[in-house]
Amino acid sequence: MATALFSHESSLNHQTPPGHAEQVARIEHIQTALKAAKFDGLDRREAPECSDADILLCHPKSHLEAITAAEPESGIIALDEDTHMSPGSTLAARYGVGGCLAAVDAVLAGEVGNAFVACRPPGHHAEQSKPMGFCLFGTAAIAAKHALERHGLSRVAVVDFDVHHGNGTQALLWDEPRSLFIGSHQNPLWPGTGMPEETGAQNNVMNLPLPPHSDGRLMRATYEAQVFPALEAFQPELLILSAGFDAHKNDPLAQLEWSEDDFVWLTQKLCDVADQHCNGRVVSTLEGGYDLNALAASVAAHVGVLMERAK
Repeated sequence: MATALFSHESSLNHQTPPGHAEQVARIEHIQTALKAAKFDGLDRREAPECSDADILLCHPKSHLEAITAAEPESGIIALDEDTHMSPGSTLAARYGVGGCLAAVDAVLAGEVGNAFVACRPPGHHAEQSKPMGFCLFGTAAIAAKHALERHGLSRVAVVDFDVHHGNGTQALLWDEPRSLFIGSHQNPLWPGTGMPEETGAQNNVMNLPLPPHSDGRLMRATYEAQVFPALEAFQPELLILSAGFDAHKNDPLAQLEWSEDDFVWLTQKLCDVADQHCNGRVVSTLEGGYDLNALAASVAAHVGVLMERAK
């Protein structure tokens, strides 16, 4: 079995202001890293555009209409101090969602062992009716609902290891008893959510704040003590990863001190969970990571493990 890599050129058309952390170069650096010979075995697929009905799995029609209407005909506009749109931004976000849903389809159909979706903008901060934190639509949450509603799964877990709390994914899955959302993130740090007492309407949310300047040792201990037992108890049929790489020690937007080896360890351990409960079925979707070299190296490390573990 192979690992599928879903991407689309529309990711290069979503423009942000000069100096903005969430920039086109993120995808360019990832593309370059994944051209190395050791990645020749990837099943490279073009992400499809999602439908309106896909977005409406998590967002109201008013949100989709507002995002579509906000896109400028030229130039770059700010939706808030962090989140921007240019011509092509809505389409890029739609292909990101579509790629993640196609990854779920391919993995559940047994066409590939697992998948990584290398698209932008990211998605895990977008709430029901509020774009924020560089995000327009809640990609990982939509993928979870797609698996539950359209594939008939009973239990889907979303693990978010981005350095910023996935407030949007948490909000979109808050009332969904068939999902388990687990987020590790730096605290204190924007957006200021993700406290342990935020446990979801169905006790289906677990938040693991990590202190600034903590390194991979604390992350590993935290996952061993809390995350893996929670996943073991939940017994997911599909594991979706919100794969942010901004916990890296070189990232400019946060102060965790993980290394590529930590992302390797974490990916291996999450694949162990998937092997035990999901027949290895993992869909990973790109979130953050803003030091370009660290991002490229971390994604390469992450995808390398997925390729080794595809079954």
